[in-house]
Amino acid sequence: MATSQRDVRNRISAIKNIQKITRAMEMVAAARLRRAEQRIEALRPYADAIRRMTRQAAQAAGDVPRLPILTEHPDVRTVGVLLVAGDRGLAGAFNSNIVRAGVAAGREHGAEGRTPVYFASGRRPASSLNFRGLEVAESFTGFTDRPAYADARRIAERLMAAYVDNEVDQVEVLFNGYISPLTQIVRRETLLPLQQATILDDSDADEGERESPSPGARQRALVDYEPDPEDILKRLVPDYVEISVYRALLESTASEHGARMTAMRNASENASTLIDDYTLEMNRARQSEITQEIMEVVAGAEGLAG
Repeated sequence: MATSQRDVRNRISAIKNIQKITRAMEMVAAARLRRAEQRIEALRPYADAIRRMTRQAAQAAGDVPRLPILTEHPDVRTVGVLLVAGDRGLAGAFNSNIVRAGVAAGREHGAEGRTPVYFASGRRPASSLNFRGLEVAESFTGFTDRPAYADARRIAERLMAAYVDNEVDQVEVLFNGYISPLTQIVRRETLLPLQQATILDDSDADEGERESPSPGARQRALVDYEPDPEDILKRLVPDYVEISVYRALLESTASEHGARMTAMRNASENASTLIDDYTLEMNRARQSEITQEIMEVVAGAEGLAG
């Protein structure tokens, strides 16, 4: 019985040590999450402005200028799929949700006769794709905790080069969109070609544009472009791709910190439950041992009295 109590004490001690680690990781994730939220809030107005300017310039230009980055490929045979996740685990289903969504997207393209070409931002999606036997054209790692704009530019340049060089005919990005520490939604967006990108969808136009019966006419009447809309569009498209990738990285980073904070909080609560259960088990064992000793003393006393 004494050995059993010692084992239970060792288990309780080990669980308490793990609980200290999970609580520390929860606090670190919470601090990083606040900074990530501030970066997202600062970026979103700029990202929305870039999308709005690109959409307006495309509408003013009419037909999209025939430049390599703006040219829509006649046949979509290969699709570049960028998976944005993290370098580390211990974040619940954060990484696995992106990998599952990416694999499902690849199967969807394969069923329609298109070949997916995978790109990965983060060690976890890259290793998971390799584990599944899926080749990764290029992976980008080492910055998922705090991505910089230079990281987004490097990824965007690789994707744009793949599109211009006909390595891929379309570019998609999948990432965890940040809603709250408890909620992250997998988002799938088309970046290239511009004709298929979500920025040309009127559904994300601002309220003033949606209320106008003729958005294109109103923009041409109120906006005077210098130089021509075509020249402005040539400059805006690379910025649009870069800022879209950067926004995906920031959203993913905030989602990762939120998911890790939630996972570590749940782990700490589960550790408390285990500690309570093991403490109760140890107390029962101790009580049983004391009862047994009392019965032995009573039996010995009765034997001496007899």
